[in-house]
Amino acid sequence: QVQLVESGGGLVQPGGSLRLSCVASGTSVSFYVMAWYRQAPGKQRELVATIGRAGTTNYADSVKGRFTISRENAKNTVYLQMNSLKDEDTAVYYCNADGTQLALGDYWGQGTQVTVSS
Repeated sequence: QVQLVESGGGLVQPGGSLRLSCVASGTSVSFYVMAWYRQAPGKQRELVATIGRAGTTNYADSVKGRFTISRENAKNTVYLQMNSLKDEDTAVYYCNADGTQLALGDYWGQGTQVTVSS
């Protein structure tokens, strides 16, 4: 059974930093395109960043230059380093493992709350 567990969310002031972690069990993250999504109250879930199996990264325009996605396959973990946080980054952040390219399924974590407020 594949499970993704996010951690690292919390309350931070504007301009601050947080690092989110997503630990996978029941599979290896090396097989998946890993991504972070977020959903703010009253808004649709949006893609924040992706990292491919070969390490290629992509970011939403709203977070480019501030957020960094990375993966540590040996720890079966994906990270999202968030710097220069803004009020509008407040959302529940979700980890996603997309294994459809290898017919391995698509999985989501339960989410972690990030609140940016002074």
